[in-house]
Parts: sequence; structure tokens; C-alpha cells
Amino acid sequence: MRQRGHDVVFVTHKEYQSKVEALGLKFHRMRPDFTALDDPQEMARMMDLQAGQEYMVRKWINPNLREMYTDLLNVADKADFILTGEGVTAAPLVAEKLGMRWASSAMAPMSFFSAYDPPVLAPFPFLAKLYSLGLIVNQGIINFAKLVSNSWAEPIRQLRHELELSPLNGNPFIDNKFSPYLVVALFSLVLAKPQPDWAANTVVAGFTFYDGTQDGVEPTPELKQFLHSGEPPIVFTLGSAAVLDPGKFYQESIQAAKQLNRRAVLLIGKNAPPENLSTDILAVSYAPYSQIFPYACAIVHQGGIGTTAQALRAGHPTLMMPYSHD
Repeated sequence: MRQRGHDVVFVTHKEYQSKVEALGLKFHRMRPDFTALDDPQEMARMMDLQAGQEYMVRKWINPNLREMYTDLLNVADKADFILTGEGVTAAPLVAEKLGMRWASSAMAPMSFFSAYDPPVLAPFPFLAKLYSLGLIVNQGIINFAKLVSNSWAEPIRQLRHELELSPLNGNPFIDNKFSPYLVVALFSLVLAKPQPDWAANTVVAGFTFYDGTQDGVEPTPELKQFLHSGEPPIVFTLGSAAVLDPGKFYQESIQAAKQLNRRAVLLIGKNAPPENLSTDILAVSYAPYSQIFPYACAIVHQGGIGTTAQALRAGHPTLMMPYSHD
């Protein structure tokens, strides 16, 4: 958009300020701060399989809803258009208050909660066994998800009332979360094709690829030497969020690589490197996926959408270890 002459402004959590500004783009802080990026215990609560999604909404987003609304309104008041992600629950309120057209994005097919292509609900995976019974049963399961999460939206309804906006018709986390003007599906048709119950204004735009390479991030000399000094390794990674709450993933990865007699690279983030690694296993904090996945013999990851996209583009065998919401 910037190349086409538009003035692009990012309004997001302060933890992303350096990444945004490194690309020469304007940044404005939007509360709440995403402190979980530096707080493993908080990330563990958010990634909890049973209660993580509810925790994020009730304990992180909802208590800061008014601050989020204010921060976004102060910037959007001078803008022409808003493109928002799913978690920015204040964005529809801001757009409606300003009478502004806006677009929403969906990062993964499950965002659409389609009865024709239903998602596996992380807290209730056993319900997926019922999907083979057909459309009516599928819709019933999705209605169940709406019922479970309906009370989470009470602060949104209250703020809408205070702002003198129209009452919601349905669940804002499922029924009303997408823009009536444009929905941009930021994933490949390889993963899912549009379904009859997707928003009618949806455009499948494909994956977005960003891993830091635009601002000069490169593998360390040690990693470069390792990649070029033997057989292609298995790359083990937990993406950008699950890596903060890895559990035994890396210990099990080391054992798997040893049993397979394979070289391996562990992308461990800020976790402490495993002790006494053999010379055929290397642990590094970070490497751009686009610069390491092409050298892998296989990629083992948590199933996050960004990691999945990069792994597919690399064209090597992939093993997913489903992790929390991913």
C-alpha cells in the first residue's frame, strides 16, 4: 500500500514497535500491552488448551477494551480506512462510530466457523467425531461454541450501549466479527476454499510472509556452517508464541533426532539451550524461516499459520505437533 502512495500507520501493541519502525512505517501504541511475549507464565495461561482463549478475552482484552477503543479512535479519526485483525475487538466500534468503511482479516480457515468445513475446537476436540453426521449436526456444534462464548462479549455490548451504537445481533466473536465491506483471508487456497457460509465479501489473498528478513536478519555464522557441513537436518520450531511455553518439546525433539540418527536444528527462542548437545544437533535462538527451511530434510512445528505457510513454501516434509489453539 505504501508503494501505491498510501500513508500507512500501524496501531498495535508496543512490543511490536521496533519491528514496525524498522520497516520505515509509522507506529502508534494500542493497549493492552502484549506482556506475555516476555512473561512465560502469562503466555502459558494464554496457551492453555482448555481455558486459554477464554482467559485472553476475559482477563486481557475485556479489561482493556476502553483503552483499546481510545487508542485506536485517536489515530483512526484522522484516517480514511481501517484494516484490522480478529483480536482487535474495538475496531468495529471505532469504525461504526466514525462512519468509516473498514476491512477485517482472517489468518486461518477456522476463523470462519464454517458448518461446511468445520474446525476442531481446541477445548472440545471430541466433538469433531460428530462432523461426519452432516450439516445440521455441524451447525449445532458451532451454535454450541457461540453459546459457550456469548457471555464473554458482555463488555463489548456495554461499551456499544455507552457509545450509542446499534445493539449486536449475535455473538461478536463468531457472528459479527467480520467487516460487512471486505474480509481478507490471509491464507492459501491450499488450506481451504471458500464455503457457502463464509462472509460473502471474502477475498482469499494468500499467505503473508514475514520473518525479519526485510530488516537484515540473517542466520548466525555458526548456523550457516552447520547447514552446509553435512546432511540436511530436521528443523524443530515452536513459532513465535508456543516457544515461550515449550514444555518438553525440545527434549523430545532431541530424542527423536537421536533415534532417527539425523542431524537437527532447534529454534529455541529465549529458552536456555539444552545441555550436552552432540555435535550433530545445534540450538539457536532464532533464524528466518525463509533462510533455514529450504535446507531442512523435514520440519517439525506447532501448526501456527505463519510457520505452516513458510514450511509449505519450502516444499519439504512437515510434521505438525498440534499445540494449544494451533
